Amino acid sequence: MDYNPNTQTNPLPYSPFKACTVPRPIGWLSTISTDGICNLAPYSQWQNLTFDPPMVMFSANQYPDGRRKDTVRNAEETGWFVWNMATYDLREAVNKSAQAFDADIDEFDHAGVTKQAAKQAPGPMVAESPCHFECSYISTHRLPGNSPVGTIDIVFGRVEHIHVADHVLTPDGKLDIPKIRPIARMGYYDYTVVDEVFEMRIPGASAAADGLEGKA
Repeated sequence: MDYNPNTQTNPLPYSPFKACTVPRPIGWLSTISTDGICNLAPYSQWQNLTFDPPMVMFSANQYPDGRRKDTVRNAEETGWFVWNMATYDLREAVNKSAQAFDADIDEFDHAGVTKQAAKQAPGPMVAESPCHFECSYISTHRLPGNSPVGTIDIVFGRVEHIHVADHVLTPDGKLDIPKIRPIARMGYYDYTVVDEVFEMRIPGASAAADGLEGKA
């Protein structure tokens, strides 16, 4: 099976595009509006960009009627957004926060999670999440789609503060990923959970290269 997604009809009953680009880490992002309303929403198009300084990005599709996502507007207007690690224990809260609500609804309350004050960002973090990045807003790059919902805002941010709960650290100072059990987005309505980790070191990698991974 093969086809051109720009000129041909997908021959499968479901699109394989997102199902091929997996697993995708979840950007569970909290922001606050200039009116003081807290927003919480998951984005599966989220990634780190570099480590020196640490920078991240997320991509938010518009609504079918052309409205932009509250997360994008809040980040632009306040200059901040917070990433909260989505875990298996928090999966139902993550799913609830994916619903579309009016801008005057506090989505922390709807998701049933606790607000924790950030160090620098004006909006709260998800207290139940074990890891957080407080991110200052850098810029937005808009890419037009073939439809209003296909149009996206790509938001770039710089990580200004990192939080890691002590109970998810191993004795040698690494994140205990099998204990945390982060979830990631697959295709369709499917998700996966990280509960197994294996290590592979690049053959011939120098100690200096390993050091970059350790210090980042």
